[in-house]
Amino acid sequence: MVEAVMLWNEPNNLSHWDFHEDPEWKQFAEMVIGAARAIREVNPRLKIVLGGMSPVDPNFVCLLKSQGVLEHVDVVAIHGFPLDWNHWSIHDWPRKIEEIRSVTDKPVWVSEAGASSFGAEEVQAFGLQRTAELLLPITERVHWYSLFDLPATWVATTRHKEAEGSAYYRHYYMGLLREDGTPKQAASCFPKGMGICQWFHFEDHRLDSAVEWLRKLGVRHLEEFETSLTLCFTPEHLGRRPHYTSPPKDLERFKDFAVWAVQRYAGSEPASSRSQTPITEVLETVDRN
Repeated sequence: MVEAVMLWNEPNNLSHWDFHEDPEWKQFAEMVIGAARAIREVNPRLKIVLGGMSPVDPNFVCLLKSQGVLEHVDVVAIHGFPLDWNHWSIHDWPRKIEEIRSVTDKPVWVSEAGASSFGAEEVQAFGLQRTAELLLPITERVHWYSLFDLPATWVATTRHKEAEGSAYYRHYYMGLLREDGTPKQAASCFPKGMGICQWFHFEDHRLDSAVEWLRKLGVRHLEEFETSLTLCFTPEHLGRRPHYTSPPKDLERFKDFAVWAVQRYAGSEPASSRSQTPITEVLETVDRN
């Protein structure tokens, strides 16, 4: 089921990588290169994706290119939430894609695009439809974030939390489905060809419901789903400081984790047993602590 592995999530966002600890992303580059090389040895058919950047920043791509990272990945991914957090218009999506294409010849995937229903469900529905109109014709992969609203009792992965004011609470309204599983207006206009990005916790109680809804939304492929795994976050006891955004004390540990995850979930198999035209339509993210 796994067609790609994404290395880290929003590495240029302080909520996901502590660049005060690693100001030039040198540790990040070493960690990603090591993991990419190890993944190639375990399963060379997998696409390796540079974790979705947020904000969309061509200078960040150039920095990682200068450190050799782009030689070891197949795809560069970006994230965008112009109706909630970004300082650009939703109509600028094509321009943001071109900004990245101007500095790399790697394919550009949108691994997270979304709009909350915080203000109104009609706003989210518009955001979904306009995002599809702008991105599906020009980008190989577009994943809508997300299927489910974040449960009210869970904590959103961001550094400021309640200090962000209403911006923080928008994290809880990104789903096509409410916390109780009932659909919002946007669920009725989900476009063909778009994928879903959903973070699942270990032994997540929503998994069975997610499978049913992915079928209803038409997010499927052959062996029923094609997925991309995102490998990210540092267990606190392994960090240079005790935080999930910290570079690990031993960069080799991330490589070891990548090998474990690929061997377990995406072991190599003969190319003849798979379709030669795979289309990813769902992004499943794994966070193993």
